[in-house]
Amino acid sequence: MFTKTLVVMGFIVLMVNQANAGSISLGPQIGYYKSQDADNGSIMGGAALRLKFTPLLGAEASINYRQEKYANGIVTVRSWPVMVTGLLYPFPIVYGAIGAGWYNTTFDYDQSRAPLLTDQTLQQFGWHFGGGLELPVGPNLKLTGDIRYVFLNYKFQTIPGVGEPKSDFFVVTVGLLFDL
Repeated sequence: MFTKTLVVMGFIVLMVNQANAGSISLGPQIGYYKSQDADNGSIMGGAALRLKFTPLLGAEASINYRQEKYANGIVTVRSWPVMVTGLLYPFPIVYGAIGAGWYNTTFDYDQSRAPLLTDQTLQQFGWHFGGGLELPVGPNLKLTGDIRYVFLNYKFQTIPGVGEPKSDFFVVTVGLLFDL
């Protein structure tokens, strides 16, 4: 119990110290992703909040919206991923990323082509890793770009004649972060 209290207190001190140092950034991001068995790649959009604790360590929280079709349009999947990512900066502008995400996902089945399948909304966890660049483009502005691979095993209903689609995906994002 004492160790947990020390860790939490240390984390709070780091956050307050870094917040006063201007290490909190917020901004929009846009990305392109393609799930393994999706019909096509798609664009997603959202926002990210990035904290830099030390020159080597940071964290990011993001929320996005994404939509894709599977099995020649029989099912449309809409998702609001909420992700938390740890960032490791081996060089000032280069980072590695690893984290987890909570995916609130709606499966919308085309009833004219698959009348026995019912629409459903599920929550699922996935995890990701990748890397990217964080380039300063002004005194309070950074341009970010990264690529991440996401491990996400959606629980599709069995689509007759198709099997179970694979839903792991890669995503390439670009964002602007404004220092707060």
